Amino acid sequence: MDESYDNLPSSHLLGSVPAVVTEEKAKNVVNYEVPEANMQTFPTNINGGGGRGYQTLGSLPEEFEQQPPNNWKGIFSVSSYTQYFNVDTDTVINRLMSSFYPFGGDFFSRIDANPDLYGPVWVSTTLIFVLASLGNLATYLIQKHTDHKASWSFEVGYVNVAVFSVYGYAIVVPLAFYFLLRYLESNPKLLQFWCMWGYSLFIFVPSSFLLVIPVEVLRWIIILAAGIDSGMFVATNLKTLVEPNDLTIMVVAAFFLQLALAIFFKVWFFH
Repeated sequence: MDESYDNLPSSHLLGSVPAVVTEEKAKNVVNYEVPEANMQTFPTNINGGGGRGYQTLGSLPEEFEQQPPNNWKGIFSVSSYTQYFNVDTDTVINRLMSSFYPFGGDFFSRIDANPDLYGPVWVSTTLIFVLASLGNLATYLIQKHTDHKASWSFEVGYVNVAVFSVYGYAIVVPLAFYFLLRYLESNPKLLQFWCMWGYSLFIFVPSSFLLVIPVEVLRWIIILAAGIDSGMFVATNLKTLVEPNDLTIMVVAAFFLQLALAIFFKVWFFH
């Protein structure tokens, strides 16, 4: 009876074959360690020097480092310009106050991390409104001071002249200095130029209120003082860029352009 049981097939019995297969596979398992990956970039050393013939991923040269994200989405996209208006009120006030101090020469270093266009646009627009309105007010006071019976009408042309002179100066002059310095193999930043020249016009805003006083000598003293202060602010900061190239003539030209703008404001709006 034992021999009959021995002749029975056992392949269908539960657990018999898997147990044998598992033991056989366990015997055939080979301990294999995956070597540590060391990614390499080719071609050979791009610095041109001797030494190792390749560079590992951890020693990439500076030109292959990750660059900051660029938010520029096209010239006609409003979102492309929002990064230039991303500035808080305290920063704008601090930069406005800095424009009154003509001998610092550190304005570029202050705005290097985040030059803005919010302040220059606000200053230019405010100055246009102030010149047009206070220029008319000054004309009215002068006429009433000389002749009480003289008729007076609002001069709308002041608005047009203020728009073209202020916006034109704040855009064209920095642009001209930028291209001139690039031609002379310097490395200026156009956004910083627009930012500095825009803030340099702020001193003419409070000065315009003082120019309403109907005393001609006092008016000239006020506008010349404002023009000299604004001119020195631009000149001292511009000097930090052109000093290594010995371009003093550009610093002098920037100073006299600011002074000429101040005289223009006085002659045209507060004559």
